[in-house]
Amino acid sequence: MAKKTISMRKDSHEESVAIIEETQAAEQTETAAADTDTAAETAAAKPNDKKPAAGVLGDAMKRGIILENPVLRLVLGTCPTLATTTAASNAIGMGIAATLVLICSNTVISLLRNIIPDKVRIPAYITIIASFVSIVQMLVKAFAPALDESLGIYLPLIVVNCIILGRAEMYASKHAPALSALDGLAMGVGFTTALLCMGTIREILGAGSLFGAKLPILSSQPILFFSLAPGGFFVFGMLIAAANKLSKKNNLPVRNGCGDCPAAATCSLSGKGGCR
Repeated sequence: MAKKTISMRKDSHEESVAIIEETQAAEQTETAAADTDTAAETAAAKPNDKKPAAGVLGDAMKRGIILENPVLRLVLGTCPTLATTTAASNAIGMGIAATLVLICSNTVISLLRNIIPDKVRIPAYITIIASFVSIVQMLVKAFAPALDESLGIYLPLIVVNCIILGRAEMYASKHAPALSALDGLAMGVGFTTALLCMGTIREILGAGSLFGAKLPILSSQPILFFSLAPGGFFVFGMLIAAANKLSKKNNLPVRNGCGDCPAAATCSLSGKGGCR
């Protein structure tokens, strides 16, 4: 009887061990499958890691000029946009100045992103941006005094431009220097493109000239409305409508709420229901 009991216990123990081994094997198989799925999802979520340099540059430019144009899509930097676009030359000057500051500030902020304490990051970003704005302003005064006089106070006010601070907070502080510099270039080109479109339209219709050269017919009867503030708002609205139409034509996603908005960090409506 005792031998029979011992034999039954031994068989029961062996069955338990077999069940445990099967369970462990199944768990290992599920873990390996989950790791494979995670690796596949990670590879799919980061397609830019394997893209050539030309592809990365193209994506950045498309984002800066069309998808996330800082003026026509995110509606940032509207003050210099409206004030400096009475002439195409002024628009290009402001755009190039802002682009230089964007590239340089993004690069430096990216290099210092692991050094700057989180609690003082905004004052640190503004200090870095102000340094580059001062350098650009001195260069403009030295080599293009007429442009400096035309831009006036709006050149030093690049320091508080929401586009530059927004890119520093949303992109440069989280990415490598090369990508941050590329982002600054793309956003600067988008900003310059929007300013140039506004400046060209307003100068042709409001002054009858283009880059200072008089145009036949239009120069004799210019429409003063476009040289004034109301004309600036009108052209600005028309360009925003055109940008929205282009976005719908290309089936670009419509942003709902502030969660995926690139300007959420610097927007006063963030956390209050958003602007839509």
